[in-house]
Order: sequence, then structure tokens, then C-alpha cells
Amino acid sequence: MTTPPQYAELQVTTNFSFLRGASHPEEMAAEAAALGLAAIAITDRNSLAGVVRAHGEARAAGLQLIVGARLDFTDAPSVLCLPTDRAAYGRLSRLLTLGKRRAPKGDCHIALGDLLDHGDGQIIIALPPEDKEQDSNETVFADHLAQLQTHFAGRIYLAAQHLYRGNDLKRIARLARLADDRNIPLVATNDVHAHAPDRRRLMDVIACIRDHCTIDRAGYRLAANAERHLKPAAEMARLFRDYPQAVARTIEIARACNFSLDELAYEYPDDEAPAGTTPQDELERLTRNGAAWRYPDGVSDAVRAQLAHELELIGELGYAPYFLTVHDIVRFARGRGILCQGRGSAANSAVCYCLGITAVDPSCMDLLFERFISAERDEPPDIDVDFEHERREEVIQYIYDKYGRDRAALTATVIHYRSRMAIREVGKALGLSADAISALAGTVWGWRSDGINEDHIREIGLDPSDVRLGMAIELARELTGFPRHLSQHVGGFVITNGPLSEVVPVANAAMDGRTVIEWDKNDLDALGI
Repeated sequence: MTTPPQYAELQVTTNFSFLRGASHPEEMAAEAAALGLAAIAITDRNSLAGVVRAHGEARAAGLQLIVGARLDFTDAPSVLCLPTDRAAYGRLSRLLTLGKRRAPKGDCHIALGDLLDHGDGQIIIALPPEDKEQDSNETVFADHLAQLQTHFAGRIYLAAQHLYRGNDLKRIARLARLADDRNIPLVATNDVHAHAPDRRRLMDVIACIRDHCTIDRAGYRLAANAERHLKPAAEMARLFRDYPQAVARTIEIARACNFSLDELAYEYPDDEAPAGTTPQDELERLTRNGAAWRYPDGVSDAVRAQLAHELELIGELGYAPYFLTVHDIVRFARGRGILCQGRGSAANSAVCYCLGITAVDPSCMDLLFERFISAERDEPPDIDVDFEHERREEVIQYIYDKYGRDRAALTATVIHYRSRMAIREVGKALGLSADAISALAGTVWGWRSDGINEDHIREIGLDPSDVRLGMAIELARELTGFPRHLSQHVGGFVITNGPLSEVVPVANAAMDGRTVIEWDKNDLDALGI
């Protein structure tokens, strides 16, 4: 009985390679699991922005997720970089941070030498350049492979894809000979840009939006076909029937990549505890002093019992460093005369009240602390502090100065396509007139997840049965909800005890003097950070 083939897709571009991938990371992971793939690698371009979303879906489906990135260099052909363990992941994140901090917002400038400096523990898959049929370019690429082989012996592979352009057999045979000459194993990938073939039209429109052209003038900028989608193992085995080891090696690589995002254990910064004391000791001292300030006529037995209960639970769950950090930021703001106020569930805490973080005495309001912290929920506390808008930048820069750019950054906010922006962009790509685009966009209010109503289209004098107009409406619905770019949260910080760049890549924000990570609040919540 023949053993069914196994296959892991190692080259997947999601829509977090902005205006390139045509599927969400969650869709990629779900479809890979449905197809029975052994594993899937998310390899967005110079980015780890979408991996957390794929991680959650893959974990729910019981699918191995390989965290990685496609590295586009300034001086060499691109490669896929797949870390094999936590330390290697930290080096990849640090490498991406290096490139992003060199470049303006949205860009990443890395050279091949940067990878060589951060290459320990990485599996590298070299990607042949698009114009590889030319002998001169093949010679340059061969020299590139030789350099990679020198630094990544035993961890370097050469990718081959069936692109359905009419020359696959000849091109893959050339790559196989080149791989043999350089003693580099050939590995099969599909250069996936969509989870299913029916996203082909959206891929074309996205290419037009990216290159600022219409579909009628896009030409070779569009994919030649709809084949860059996830395929089952049997289909990949059929395509590479002359190179079965190229398929088998995907499993070999997947087994070597043992890193999971679950390993990113977060550690609160402990800078606020004086030498020779613990964060819990310091929190208890500050709380006692604060209680004397808040209750000058004496602390009642009820308040004393409530403080003891809260401090015991905070100590049990290890949250003292977090309370100290927030207290320090509030202390700085009040010392500068910056208006600030804690709010939300933190108002249930007598400790927060004694620390001056909140202004509500929970003992007078009969508030329940367990709404704020509960051992059963196993969720970290959420202390929201509002600072006056005109002076918020002073607080932000204080945090940067205190913890350093290597330990503190703003969280990202993912800007998504809403219906109005989607119909404008799609309409331009499909060559609709400016008047038609403006009229269509005017029928949309807010997010409108259901897209554009056909009755409204008739009311503005357009025909929803027109082929191109109907296609624009349908594709705008598909594009709605796609990530458009990363922006910065107005004041949500991540502060770490160790190097932040080894947890998540850090990039320059559009505003001078600010840096931002690639993940938003939902991503951080999913990882317990």
C-alpha cells in the first residue's frame, strides 16, 4: 500500500504583505488545515505583522505554524528565513527591527550581510529571481548561492515552483542542476498569495492598486494565472513527480522548525524596585504610604482588610511590577502638572486609589475588586490612564527615555479598508470614471460590512447589472476588512524587561521621535503580553 504524500507549504504571503497577498492569515491557516497539510509557514515580506493571527487559527485547527519571513534585500536576491527555535526567532525579529529603524515608516532596508550577522539557527530557502532564464543573471545567482552555502551549510535550500508559464519543466530542471552543482537541496514551494483560486481577481486588483495603474494597462504586472493558491499534498507530489525529494524536504524543514509564538513569555519590567527589595515589597510600602495620605484620619479595618486582600492576590499573580510601572508614569505626569486620571475597572482597586492612580475610593462605592483582577480569569489587569491631549507627548517621551528604545514602543493599530475606501480603490483599478466612483462611494456610510446596496446604485442613476460596475462592487466587498497599513496607537505602550526587538519587530513611526511595534492590542492579548 502506497503511503500518501505529506507536504508543508513554506512560502505564504498574506494580506499583511500589504497590497500583495489576497487572503487573511486566518484564511491561510484554516485552508491549510482543511487540505490536510502538515504545516504552513507565514512568510510575509520583511514583516511578522500577520503571524499572530495565523497562530491563533492554526492552534485551533491543530496545524503546525512555522513563523518566518521573506527577506527582500537591498543588494541580493530574496530568501525565506525560518527560525528553528526561540533564540533564532529573536535574531530574526532583531534583524527586521534593524532594517525598519534604518528606513522611513513602512520600509525595511536590510542587506545580505545583516542576515549573515543574525543567521544562527535560521533555515534559509533561496528564491530564484524572476529573470533567472538569462545566463548572466544565473551566474550572479549561482555566486549568491555559493555565499549562502558558505554561511548556512546544512541549513540552506533552493526553492522551485510550478508557475504554469509554459517553461516549468525546463526552468525547474535548470534549478535542479544548479542545486546539484552547489550541493544545495531543492525544495518545493508554491509561492502562495491566496488561500483559494477564486481570489485571483482580487490579486489582480491589489496589484493595480499597488502599482497605481488600471487593469487595462497592468499587463505583465499581473499574475499569469490563478495557481498561487494553497494546494493539497497529492497535487504538489504530482507537480514534482520528477523531484519527489523536493516535496519530502518540506516535512524535513517543518520538523526542524520547533519555535512557537506560545514561547514568547512576557516579563514585566522591574526597574521600580530599589536594590535589595522585591517589586512586591516596594508596592506594599507605597500602598502603606498612600493609605496614610488618602485616609489622614486613619485607615479603617475594612479598608485595611481590602488592601491586604488585593496585595495578596497581586503578589500571588506576580503583577506588582506592573502596578509600580503605572504608578511611576502617573507620578511623573503629576510632578509636571500634567492632568491624568485612571479609569475603567482599575477604579475597583483600593491599591490603585492609594497609589494615586484613580480618584474613586472603592470602599465608599462598594466596588468589587474581582472585576479588576481575578485568579480564576487568569488575565492581567488593565489599568487605563488618560492624560491631557496637549501634553501626552511629554509622557510618551518620558517612557522612551526611561526604558530606552530597545525596551519600549507604541503598539500598532491596523488600518483596514472600509467600504468607501475599498470602492474608491477598486473603482480606480477597474477604470471606472471619477464621477461613477464618487457616486458609488457616496452611497456608503461608516464601515458597512454588507458593502454597497444595489437599490442605492439605481437611485444614483447607475446600472448594477453592468459587468464592470458589478465586478467593482463584488471586489470592493472582498477588499473591505483587508489591512491597508499599520499605524500607531494613540498611547498604548509595550514595555519589556528584556530587549523588545527580540519579541516583535520595532519600526519607525510617521511622527518623529516615536517607534512602534508590528502587533496591535488584539495580537498582544492573544499572546498574553
